[in-house]
Amino acid sequence: MKEVKLSIDYDQYEEGKKMQDLLEELAASPASGELTSLIIGDWGGSYENDSSETVEALVRLKERFPKLRKLFLGDMGFEECEVSWIMQSNLGPLLTAYPELTSLTIKGSTGLSLDPAAHGKLEELVIICGGLSREVLAAIRDGQFPELTKLELYLGVDQYGFDGSLDDVLPLAEPGKFPKLTYLGLKDSEIQDEIAIALADSPILDQLHTLDLSMGTLSDEGAEALLQSERVRKLQLLNLSYHYMSDSMLERWKQTGLNVNLDEQQDADDDDYRYPALTE
Repeated sequence: MKEVKLSIDYDQYEEGKKMQDLLEELAASPASGELTSLIIGDWGGSYENDSSETVEALVRLKERFPKLRKLFLGDMGFEECEVSWIMQSNLGPLLTAYPELTSLTIKGSTGLSLDPAAHGKLEELVIICGGLSREVLAAIRDGQFPELTKLELYLGVDQYGFDGSLDDVLPLAEPGKFPKLTYLGLKDSEIQDEIAIALADSPILDQLHTLDLSMGTLSDEGAEALLQSERVRKLQLLNLSYHYMSDSMLERWKQTGLNVNLDEQQDADDDDYRYPALTE
């Protein structure tokens, strides 16, 4: 696999360099025809300039990247741009432009939309953010992704874009919606207990090898429902890392012998100070 990461640093941005320039240079190079993985970092002032021009350039240059299979748009650390500041745009045209794509990772949800939300070969869809909107959740719910095996969504908090409820999240876990899904991540959520209780005996678990409910505010309440579920016991991996479970609940999980990630226990004493791991 040939992978390239492109990013505009502060000095380049101040000098007027644009991500479109880097993409043009890459497209004109011999490496473009063999590129299988492309990572786009800061496209230049990502806190004030959205990704639309980068998306337009990728769509325009699609013929120069015939082997592209993995795309990550927005790979930047907090020192470059806080996740809640990353200005995204409509990334749906990328799905149309690259019909052979198998993996799409998006970081940042401000201004994000997916229209059209359809792809015949996409196997992985990951959205990393501090808050995911009802609009994007609905687009994925109503979209067409018949080959999807991994869906990983950081749901986040209302201060940073999550304006939905359990009713907006659960349709993503309806059996038959994504018939090949084996990894479901509904994580980094302020309603992690509600999600855990709702999924504990969901038929979707019968097709999964991994359920990822990590990085959220999961407490003993949600954990109890999972612990009592026979479907949960059939999973190959249950990821509950970064959580607010008590010591006694952790001991009960350990006694099950199940493959459960219980890392990063948080202070569970005060209900008013429970936050997902990634918000800003």
